[in-house]
Amino acid sequence: MNILSIQSQVTFGHVGNAAAVFPLQRLGMTVWPVHTVLFSNHTGYPDWEGMVTPPETVAQILNGLERRGAFDKCDAVLTGYIGDPALGAVVADAVRRIRSVNPGMIYCCDPVMGDVGRGLYVREGVPDFMRDDALALARIITPNQFELEYLTGTSVEDVEDALAAARALLAKGPEQVLITSFQRKSAPPDVIEMLLVTRDTAWLTQTPRLSFPVPPNGSGDAVAALYLAHYLRDGDARLALEHATAAIFALMTETAKKAERELALVEAQDSFAEPSLQFEAIALT
Repeated sequence: MNILSIQSQVTFGHVGNAAAVFPLQRLGMTVWPVHTVLFSNHTGYPDWEGMVTPPETVAQILNGLERRGAFDKCDAVLTGYIGDPALGAVVADAVRRIRSVNPGMIYCCDPVMGDVGRGLYVREGVPDFMRDDALALARIITPNQFELEYLTGTSVEDVEDALAAARALLAKGPEQVLITSFQRKSAPPDVIEMLLVTRDTAWLTQTPRLSFPVPPNGSGDAVAALYLAHYLRDGDARLALEHATAAIFALMTETAKKAERELALVEAQDSFAEPSLQFEAIALT
């Protein structure tokens, strides 16, 4: 399987492509990474250096890939952090061009915009691109709870709220909504959940909540990549959710052992490729 991954890139740590490319490769996928930013480290730290990749540069790279015949062989596009709304237009154009020659291509959009406690952390115009353009193009969308609430303009406190919000997104075009960090008030305090909603049904997974000195960034980027890889392999949303849940728990368990801020991707590679623990997806509808 060939995946075009258009995301941020950091040299130190693991977010964006630095969190997604290696897991995809470890699971047997061929990845063509295109970087939307080039930063020294992720923006969760007090400072960073680097630049947002100019939209024209990204467009040139994508044009070059097209001339190599990559668009015809592209099984999926995965996008994450978009540093500039003009870059969103470049991404949308590329998705349309790939789909015109390969209608079965799956576009998985991780609508990276913000998080609980931090609020929005993207440039003005990027949320508009996510809401007005990306939703209509994507087959799979993987928001965290903050992004789900922002995209729908609703508050999510329980399962019914989450299902209603996810279905509001499905009505805009996607076939699947994976809420990567579902935090409902009625959930036990010692678990963390993911909720997958399709046009037919919904599934919930739970894993133990792990403790970190500083919660690592990049877990959402890794989840989106892991889910996409397993969905491409299995073609079954429930199985892909179960496999991705087991894989991210294995990765986070190894990260917790290190007691460091960055994801332990290399150390956990065998664990997330072949997790020892499995978690059943519970059907909700």
